[in-house]
Amino acid sequence: MKFCSIASGSSGNCIYAGSSETSVLIDAGISGKRIEQGLNSIEQSTLDINGILVTHEHSDHIKGLGVLARRYGIPVYGTKGTLDALKEMTSIGKLPETLLHTVKADDPFSIGDLEIHPFTISHDAAEPVGYRISHNGRCCAVATDMGCYDEYMVKELTGLDVLLLESNHDVHMLEAGRYPYYLKRRILGERGHLSNETAGRLLSRVLHDGIREIYLGHLSQENNYEALAYETVRDEVTLGDNPYRADDFRISIAHRDRPGEPVVF
Repeated sequence: MKFCSIASGSSGNCIYAGSSETSVLIDAGISGKRIEQGLNSIEQSTLDINGILVTHEHSDHIKGLGVLARRYGIPVYGTKGTLDALKEMTSIGKLPETLLHTVKADDPFSIGDLEIHPFTISHDAAEPVGYRISHNGRCCAVATDMGCYDEYMVKELTGLDVLLLESNHDVHMLEAGRYPYYLKRRILGERGHLSNETAGRLLSRVLHDGIREIYLGHLSQENNYEALAYETVRDEVTLGDNPYRADDFRISIAHRDRPGEPVVF
């Protein structure tokens, strides 16, 4: 399998995952041009994409969805709540019904030779999910836009080869920042976003000897920065109640403005 973050952050999200035969995008929250450029940088093309897995309907996850799906006839997968919400959004234009495919959390399905497992996430959207993608015993997952986690989430993120995990904000930066009070409460709430500290604690629960690559994603442009997220999560891992140290693993940042290095596993 190959996995690469094309863009990940509060301003737009798009992740590539695929086998030698099948390719999918998780979200399309940047322009079609940027997605095409990002795919080309990892020797892929929009013509290779067999489906777009939509986590939820917020604009930073669907900005380029309409153009991409219509232009290339790419099937769009999402929960009923998400697809219903997309149909009401004029910003992405009308999506042909023939391209829309309804999925359910905890009900796996296949696209080509990829097995896709949607799982419920806690976020203030219609019916949001994360995705776990498997092929020939290898497995990756994208887990962002979560206000909290529980044992269900720990189970869903156990046994992965590659994980992109939300590390959205630093709590102190958010509390002292310029966001209005209601927005701060939303982000800090159980249907908001994971802080750096909470991301580190969740990561500590799902680490195992076989995990190949960990990406910290969906960083806030206003309330976080890469070095802070990286060091905070590493501290939580090293100091947490687990048998590992951060240096035991490859942990890196999924950038908001450029593709990362693809990992093949």
